[in-house]
Amino acid sequence: MSDQPHDNVTSSTGPEGPDAPLHRRGIKSYVLRAGRMTQAQTRGLEDVWPRLGLTLADGRQDLDALFGRQAPRVLEIGFGMGASLIEQAESHPETDFIGIEVHAPGVGKLLDEADKRGLGNIRVYREDALAVLEQCLPEASLDTLQLFFPDPWPKKKHHKRRIVQPAFVELIRTRLKVGGTLHMATDWQAYAEWMAEVMEAAPGYANTASPDTAPYVPRPSFRPLTKFEARGERLGHGVWDLLYRRCA
Repeated sequence: MSDQPHDNVTSSTGPEGPDAPLHRRGIKSYVLRAGRMTQAQTRGLEDVWPRLGLTLADGRQDLDALFGRQAPRVLEIGFGMGASLIEQAESHPETDFIGIEVHAPGVGKLLDEADKRGLGNIRVYREDALAVLEQCLPEASLDTLQLFFPDPWPKKKHHKRRIVQPAFVELIRTRLKVGGTLHMATDWQAYAEWMAEVMEAAPGYANTASPDTAPYVPRPSFRPLTKFEARGERLGHGVWDLLYRRCA
């Protein structure tokens, strides 16, 4: 999500009952959009994917075995073209990163860059994020989950398609360690307010914002400033960060 506006993180509701897994209830974390592939992106998908790519068929992961070490773990849903995630992985070699993105150009570009920079602390899913959370990631396995600039679905009739919903944040809570954080950012104030409303009602979370900025936090220094965001700042657009800690 970090390199292009409102990229692929969305949701929609379906006919299955409330006890069905989120991804089987018709809720998806993405909308597919076509994109042309460059030579480097194709190389990433063809040559680097076998080493750094993951699928649902790989099943529940032992993350220590996957990365060959014990380390803090960060998951980013919808990394767009991957520049922000690559920057984080390169700047924090002591941390392991897992990215989820369904668009082939973004996945290919990230894989190509990770290979060129020799980054061994990153893995990638090209899958529905909800299915990955439900099927592949153990409970209490993540230190941070990042959701940057998801599709805001601004029309009221489409609000049900927003990924930030009570069931989604509860699923995330189970995958975060106690003390782990859910970090969201959006450039749509109405969606920021929606996120805050959902989170304030969600059990087991505590807002980390100080009283003078609550419910939002200033952009943390560890979240890279994206090109899209920098353009928005020059145009006077606002960006809202929300940072919640799992407390139970």
